[in-house]
Amino acid sequence: MEHPKAQEGPLTTLPSNRLRVVFWGTYDLGKPRTRIMLRALRETDVDLVECHTDIWAGVEDKAQSGGRSIAVGILRSIAAYPSLIWRYLRLPQHDVVVVGYLGHLDVLFLWLFARLRQTPIVWDAFLSLHDTVVADRALIGRWNPVAWLLWAWDWLAAHAADLVLMDTQTHSEWFRATFGLRPGRVASVFVGAEIDIFKPLARRPAASPDEPIRILFYGQFIPLHGIETIIAAAARSDPARYAWTLIGTGQEAPRIQRLLDERPVSNLQWIEWVPYANLRERITNADICLGIFGRSAKASRVIPNKVFQILASARPLVTRDSPAIRELIGSDTLAVRLVAAGDPDELLAAIEMLAREARNAQRLVPSAAICNQIGYAAIGQKLYSQLASLASRRERS
Repeated sequence: MEHPKAQEGPLTTLPSNRLRVVFWGTYDLGKPRTRIMLRALRETDVDLVECHTDIWAGVEDKAQSGGRSIAVGILRSIAAYPSLIWRYLRLPQHDVVVVGYLGHLDVLFLWLFARLRQTPIVWDAFLSLHDTVVADRALIGRWNPVAWLLWAWDWLAAHAADLVLMDTQTHSEWFRATFGLRPGRVASVFVGAEIDIFKPLARRPAASPDEPIRILFYGQFIPLHGIETIIAAAARSDPARYAWTLIGTGQEAPRIQRLLDERPVSNLQWIEWVPYANLRERITNADICLGIFGRSAKASRVIPNKVFQILASARPLVTRDSPAIRELIGSDTLAVRLVAAGDPDELLAAIEMLAREARNAQRLVPSAAICNQIGYAAIGQKLYSQLASLASRRERS
């Protein structure tokens, strides 16, 4: 799917009480997180300018793309910084500069120049490199020298920013404690959903009352997703009653293929790739959609993109219970069923409960209280609050 390129231009003359924000760096426009933040800020009463060089086009999964691709990305970043810094220094005065995801290197290069301009830095960290590569995906061992380098990189980047943003409060608290940041130095903003893309549509009707319940999972096939739990639940389900679809590929794909080769599941279909623009139709035509079921500590701290997209599309959801997901849904679980991590029996039981009313669209629509937290307006309001508070503190100091 093509994404509009960032536009850079001068900050216009505006009333002094209007927040002036620069979004700076090599941030990844291929990630919904970045696009949603930018769109949310544009729809908020701020004066926004982007100062951007795109180095990540075509690289979707950085942790899985290999050392060579990561090295190329770092070299591209370093090559881009002279121009980015020069352009930044020529921009008019502003209240805050935001470093978007993936900005672990960006924030270090920007630090000196933002200090010279007496402008606070907000870094949308979104994740810890060390936690993702070492703990969650287990791509290298914890005693590997690269693991220590990643931890030090996270620490330096976190301390270079005046405010670090994560996706949930649970994740924020972990990040602050892990990297020794003072209270108030880390905040959270939900990922949200691109609600102009993911929105309720008329569904394809069942061909007959006997047509199987359609169950959908999509994602990058990483350990956090717990796809083996989905396969185990599918294997225990009634093939005549349930039709399961997996969409995606990634780190776990070879292991998942071995599982299916050893024990084929007749009512499970695996599609490696679907264009981003077509996901909405897939979600809409599913009776039940699936979130994540991994057992890792990170899986308990985050809410992935797919959860917000499914809720924005007004589809019933089953996902693992965690402190993070409770931040979004509270106790409102009519259309969102929470299950224990890594438990295929509990997953199947939740699906069977939803299946009794899966085609009753009125009863299984996520509540307004949930949906009102995930659109551009809600994300923009939360982000604006964080930026304005930081800018206000700078003025008082």
